[in-house]
Amino acid sequence: MRKFAVFSGFLGSGKTTAMIALTSCCNRHHKKAAMISNDLGHGVNLADHRLAMLHGCNASEMTEECICYQNENLADRLNAYYDEGCKLVVSDIPGFGVGALEHVYHGLTEKFPGQFDLAPFTVLVEPRTVELLRTGNGGDMEYLLDTQLIEADLIVLNKCDLISRDQADADKTWLKEHYPQAQVIFISAAKGEGLENLAQILMNQKASLRRPDIGYSGEDFLSAMGKLSEYYMQYYAVVCCNTFDGNDYLMDMAKEIQAQIQESGWEIPHLKLLAWEPEGDFGKADLLGVDRPIEVSHRFANPCTQIAVILNASAACPPDLLEQLVTGAVQEVSARYQLELMIYKKECFGMGG
Repeated sequence: MRKFAVFSGFLGSGKTTAMIALTSCCNRHHKKAAMISNDLGHGVNLADHRLAMLHGCNASEMTEECICYQNENLADRLNAYYDEGCKLVVSDIPGFGVGALEHVYHGLTEKFPGQFDLAPFTVLVEPRTVELLRTGNGGDMEYLLDTQLIEADLIVLNKCDLISRDQADADKTWLKEHYPQAQVIFISAAKGEGLENLAQILMNQKASLRRPDIGYSGEDFLSAMGKLSEYYMQYYAVVCCNTFDGNDYLMDMAKEIQAQIQESGWEIPHLKLLAWEPEGDFGKADLLGVDRPIEVSHRFANPCTQIAVILNASAACPPDLLEQLVTGAVQEVSARYQLELMIYKKECFGMGG
């Protein structure tokens, strides 16, 4: 049995954390597993892949475009993993992506008939996503939130450690009522809860290979995508003294970007900040909206003397303005900490073309 599963889900639903936790769990307790990070940025060692490597995962990345349009490359990558003895491979798609059910699952089935055993098409959601859909407050992004769930064979309600069991049960009931085609389970990838159940479903169940009408490339799709931009930056920083606190630096950076985007009147559904030292110590902070607390998923254990930083922002903001605001925040906060920066990668582009 050689299974492949796509993890879809909106920005900040915890796809990368779930893939890291799942593959680690499988490698410890079951059969060999691997993960593929899919990113639209150019180059290598982008944020999600770097994070997976820092966690010691069996991981690789596919960059520059969605795996929806890389069927041949994906097939080669899967076969390489299977040749290594992997029994389960999972890949994400960009957090605003829809259409992977058609383009990835049906694409692989039609181009490589009988070669791949497809696990249930999996969509991760967090409690905030369910709240936005239940209240009709998803705004311009509601089409994407809803459409991703319409595609699902399996809906995984993640971050259940952040809500009560009663709320988790209520969210699960609502999801089952509104997306009856899908099985619904809940997990906490950060706490390692529910991963065994998720692994068993992916290993033992199959994709339905439905073809729901999601209005791909229609007016709602184009309207939603036209408001989204992506920003990537990678840089190296030399620290001026031994008292530099990398955790404070990441937190202040996230706060400054949050304030700048909020003041501009736009939204930032996900900002990833990952920094690490050559010895392997690292810190990670995430921002999931202008009105939400900053999440710190990993902290530096010691003061830093030099760090490498990857910043990835997905925002509902014009690309020129997003680049101006984020680049300005990086420079301002770094100057405040007296860091000497060497920027070796920066790009920003709109998703609407």
